[in-house]
Amino acid sequence: EACFIVFNCMIIRGFTAIILFTRYFFLQLQPALYELRFHKSSKDGSGKCDAYQTQKPSDLVIGALFEINKDEKSALDRAEGLGYGYEEKTVKVKNDSGDLFEAVTYYATKIDPLLKPYSWYLNHVVVGAKEINVPDQYLNAIKSTESIEDMDTSRDAKQRAIYR
Repeated sequence: EACFIVFNCMIIRGFTAIILFTRYFFLQLQPALYELRFHKSSKDGSGKCDAYQTQKPSDLVIGALFEINKDEKSALDRAEGLGYGYEEKTVKVKNDSGDLFEAVTYYATKIDPLLKPYSWYLNHVVVGAKEINVPDQYLNAIKSTESIEDMDTSRDAKQRAIYR
């Protein structure tokens, strides 16, 4: 048995996920719409991704829909920090063909608008966005996010080594 997971332009590695769409889809919850923000308070002191509910019709989050085995869900919950600043909810998502799906997504419960992501974390999001071929305007908006350097150089190196 499987479940569907939405990631907001993040990559998913280490799980036997099957990418359901090679193209992007739009995360839409009516009437409330969402914006990608990096304000989720992380235990490392930086900001992590969140699809923040803004109520603005002009806001949009583009992400990827994954299917994972249900027996891997608890490991993914731990990796994502479910219960520690992230909770989950079921959302309706629409792909670029207009097909609707129900999926689970994580959302931030502990936020701080002053936080900035580490540059290695922002790189994860940029790589994920490129992998799902988001529009250039959306990719450029992600790239323009102000980031900070991680003083833990070993963690920084480990995170960047994922792509080698």
